[in-house]
Amino acid sequence: MGLSRVAVQKVGKRFGHQRALVGVDLELAAGEVCALLGPNGAGKSTLLGILSTLVRPTSGAVTYVDGDAARPADDRLRGEIGLLAHASLCYGELTAVENLVFFGGLYGVADPEARAHALLDQVGLDGKARARVASTYSRGMVQRLALARALIADPSLLLLDEPFTGLDRGGALALGQRLGQARADGVIVLVVTHDLEAIAEVTDHVVVLRRGQVAHAVRQRGFTYAELRDLYHRHAD
Repeated sequence: MGLSRVAVQKVGKRFGHQRALVGVDLELAAGEVCALLGPNGAGKSTLLGILSTLVRPTSGAVTYVDGDAARPADDRLRGEIGLLAHASLCYGELTAVENLVFFGGLYGVADPEARAHALLDQVGLDGKARARVASTYSRGMVQRLALARALIADPSLLLLDEPFTGLDRGGALALGQRLGQARADGVIVLVVTHDLEAIAEVTDHVVVLRRGQVAHAVRQRGFTYAELRDLYHRHAD
């Protein structure tokens, strides 16, 4: 069935004496694309790490809900989380197909090679590129491969940290369409981005972080670029 919602309750995170997050409350729902906005150092990547279960909060809790039942943060849950981080998490000595077949095997994907080629078609990595080792890729090509890796297990929670970085306009538009499809499929999508134009129209939930706290949160069906820009400047600056 997959996750129906994720509840973040009073989450805080300290790194030594530095506070990265302070009392963050947030609820993510299936079939929504949430844009997590804020200036550099606001705590966006830290929150993404906590939601992925790779980073433990110092205080507060994250509850993952399937239907009406809470799920433990175990390996089975992690198999339903797709993460695109700043690092690609792909192996440079492997081709695109080899990378995806490897990760597909880890997640128990049926016919991982077929799934790999289907995803590479979706992200726009052509036949010549997918036959080369990833260490020869441009930044944009690595980003496309990393996105395919995040999608390999058909996640019900998709966490993307600056996914438009390195993509040309065509690639950004294609990714925007892919996020819209994920929303239609009932996936919980959280996107950290500074590219407000690329995320416009597919976003129906905006959360602005400032100095580790939620400065503003609002839901509506489809934000325009102008509305996102206005929200950012009013609450993040």
